[in-house]
Amino acid sequence: MLCAAAAAAFEPIEFRDAAEEARFRALSAELRCVMCQNQSLADSNAQIAGDLRAQVLELMREGKTDREIKDYLVARYGEFVLYNPPVKPSTWLLWFGPALIVLGGGIAVAVVVRRRAANAPATAPSEDNQEW
Repeated sequence: MLCAAAAAAFEPIEFRDAAEEARFRALSAELRCVMCQNQSLADSNAQIAGDLRAQVLELMREGKTDREIKDYLVARYGEFVLYNPPVKPSTWLLWFGPALIVLGGGIAVAVVVRRRAANAPATAPSEDNQEW
């Protein structure tokens, strides 16, 4: 029974036409698998990803727009399901966090370099008499 369910999850999807297939592929590439976390819905082999792909196709065939489909999935799974979540206060850390980390690292390096330069002797002793 479990093997039959797993096999059904990986059956190829029958599209009505090339336009439906192109839209489905574009939409499923913009959505994240809720289980795999770093794979798109199109790339994931998880069973829930197969279920979500089937749901996306069903919503498409019901006449829903891409925005309506994304809104439906966000309502169920949160903004994590979107690869490009909107920029708003709740996602600022997601969008600007990496830049803040790089900026903080740059400031830390600058502080360390300045401290070492300030603690270094002002003039180095002359070693003109030394032969190499």
